[in-house]
Amino acid sequence: MKLNETFEAQGLAVPLSGEVDPAFEGVVDAFMANYREEEEVGSAVCIVRDGRPIVDIWGGWKEGSRQREWQADTIVCVMSVSKGIAAFAFNMLIERGLVDLDAPVARYWPEFAQQGKQDIPVRYLLDHRSGLPVINDRMWPGAIYDRAAMVDAIAAQAPMWQPGTTAAYQVTVQGYMLGEIMRRVTGKTMTPFVAEEIAGPLHADFLLGGLGKRDQRRCAEVLPNMGSTLLAAKDDHGESLRSKIMLQYPTEPWSVTLNSAEWRESEIASGNGHGTARGIARIMGAYARGGEVDGIRLATPATIDTMITEQHQQIEVVQDRHYHQGLGVLLNSPDAVYMGPNPRAFGHHGVGGSIGFADPDARIGFSYVANRFHAVGTNGPRARRLIDALYSAL
Repeated sequence: MKLNETFEAQGLAVPLSGEVDPAFEGVVDAFMANYREEEEVGSAVCIVRDGRPIVDIWGGWKEGSRQREWQADTIVCVMSVSKGIAAFAFNMLIERGLVDLDAPVARYWPEFAQQGKQDIPVRYLLDHRSGLPVINDRMWPGAIYDRAAMVDAIAAQAPMWQPGTTAAYQVTVQGYMLGEIMRRVTGKTMTPFVAEEIAGPLHADFLLGGLGKRDQRRCAEVLPNMGSTLLAAKDDHGESLRSKIMLQYPTEPWSVTLNSAEWRESEIASGNGHGTARGIARIMGAYARGGEVDGIRLATPATIDTMITEQHQQIEVVQDRHYHQGLGVLLNSPDAVYMGPNPRAFGHHGVGGSIGFADPDARIGFSYVANRFHAVGTNGPRARRLIDALYSAL
């Protein structure tokens, strides 16, 4: 069933387009409820089942001024949803025998051995137990845009505690660490690897940084919410881990940083992925089918089983959240990252509310993306409303 209409929400005529299997019209109702009951500005949701789209809708506007409507090819920054797709890419290296999970990081990246880090295994980078959640030393504002400088700073730092003992969400640094190992063993960093090995073969509209001018023109404006404890930490100037995360970010407001050409062009593999809901759901849908869709295989079922084997379920100390943690991906953690009723679902959410996940039991790939961030630390009521509508119809 095709959609090309408007609906009323908070005194506005909200544009709505796309296509939905009539059996899943409840998802459309939930999508509209997000505009009526939340602070939605522009968003999209796509759900694939067994590789085929059953919901692919978008609505609202690309920017806070509500002048330009969200389009089928509108992309938006999905923040740490990026980590899930970066994890898929890194686990491809493990499957190919290029990286051993339990080998020291220093085997592949010798400089990493500085300051007593010679025995930290690759596994701890993936499951956030490296003892390196932040870069302690203040760098210059905007250092996050200099991949090589960030990599060197991480290599020169000592762990903040005994590696393996504590889970601490590596908000920004994880992507640099995984990307540097990838560069050492393949010659490619995350941006080109994801483009050539995942998004390209699947024709999935997702970019892990590296946006050119054409792609930047179709980006939705990111509308940060300073009620978020993570984003608010940029102005704390304190000694908390959250505050230290921000030492390498520009000092300008988040609304400037997250919409800047520098943010979009750089490789910040833990956080600056941009995509459509359709593109992310396409990738998740392949992993929901054992790693293959339309004859394109990204991973074997055995690799996926290893990736989603729980490494721990600690409360990580950066944001005090309880995660069921896999190898780079989050497992369904209903109190923090809700992915429906099936415990084997896996993927990643992003600060602000976007999410992508795969459910291998229902063979579902799901993605919801939005430009207006929420303040809650979980993936929030908007995604939950859509997820519940989906599973009530299955």
